[in-house]
Amino acid sequence: MKLAPIGKRLVIIFFIIFALSVILSFWFLWLGIPLSVISFVLCVFSLYFFRDPDRPKVFAPDEIACPADGRIMSVGNEGTEGITVVRIFLSIFNVHVQRAPVAGTVDETKYTKGTFFSAFRKQAAETNEKNLISVTGSDGRKVQIEQITGSIARRIECYVRKSQTVTAGERVGIIYFGSQVAVYLPESAKIAVKPGDRVSGAETILAKW
Repeated sequence: MKLAPIGKRLVIIFFIIFALSVILSFWFLWLGIPLSVISFVLCVFSLYFFRDPDRPKVFAPDEIACPADGRIMSVGNEGTEGITVVRIFLSIFNVHVQRAPVAGTVDETKYTKGTFFSAFRKQAAETNEKNLISVTGSDGRKVQIEQITGSIARRIECYVRKSQTVTAGERVGIIYFGSQVAVYLPESAKIAVKPGDRVSGAETILAKW
């Protein structure tokens, strides 16, 4: 099973703790057994949560790839003229790696500190800690995805940097535990999803030009 980099580190750490706690239980049963159980559970959970499956689908030039697994929360204009916003909620059961929606060049990545409301609440989009990734395709059209933290682990990793070239579906980052991803598209894009839909990163077609 392929894991995100942070997942590999955590699995190794928890497995080492598990092995040591099993040895410890030979002398201190009251401490070794609870510690071994906890570390084993955390190891298994890390294997599950930080899974990072390959998604080899090739998207046509007019297709915009969904950047995340989860459920569509909302689709619409949120006050910015000419922009349609698609919001995706990621539960702890979803793959949490984000993907580039289009092929192009990263214009910027912008990290913003903030609060940590639950990812499905309206306040999360407005005030939570977030990271914005802007990608401009060869046709000059810009698509932005925003990684937004939730209320539990509160950690964002961005894999890309300014001026980097990406392909549609390429991994661009990860958010730890429950979170939200927003996609900002030109109003001319034809949205192919609706609220309530289940989507998969680098597999679902989010919209078309």
